[in-house]
Amino acid sequence: MADYTLYCFAQSGNSYKPALMLNLCGADWTPRFVDYFGGETRSPEYRAEVNAMGEAPVLEHKGRKLAQSGVILDYLVAQFGKYGWNNEDERREILRWLLWDNHKLTSYTGTLRFMMSLMKDPEPKVIEFLNQRARIAMGILDLHLAKNDFALGAKPTIADISMCGYMFFNDEFGVTWEKDFPNIGKWLGRIKGLKGWVHPYKLMPGHPLPGKK
Repeated sequence: MADYTLYCFAQSGNSYKPALMLNLCGADWTPRFVDYFGGETRSPEYRAEVNAMGEAPVLEHKGRKLAQSGVILDYLVAQFGKYGWNNEDERREILRWLLWDNHKLTSYTGTLRFMMSLMKDPEPKVIEFLNQRARIAMGILDLHLAKNDFALGAKPTIADISMCGYMFFNDEFGVTWEKDFPNIGKWLGRIKGLKGWVHPYKLMPGHPLPGKK
């Protein structure tokens, strides 16, 4: 039995964040497929036994279950001593990017991607609004990465692992890195160069979606 079990599914960028962290750290882990599109996270059993919030990812380790990707990433830093901080200033800077990611970057890009690629008949005006907001957030990150290899400078941290969660689905929300945000593209290339990097569709189960090739 693996040391870590991650409740996840391949289409979830939030699930990809801890999955990638586990892989980069060389953890003994196994994915536990969550049938999100089949309604599993909305079931009374899932909410009672796995996550009362009705979400994935959830990390199971040593009898405890942890929810929310940022919490899981912070926990894994403590477990492996990798992709973390050297001092309290760096810890707060990582926290700043984690909170910004969940509020501004992941929230808009993840929702935009879901509506464009996974939802039937989305409302065009909603797509337009989300696209504008997502591009504002990506523009902020692109500008920061023009002067920094990673969020905190020269080294990758869980801030980068969090922010890249949905970025490898860019073809599903209509962005071409070289054309639109070249510094993000170069940053993603550096992340792909880390030992243990795997694309979300290969790292987690559930792809392709049932009925699709």
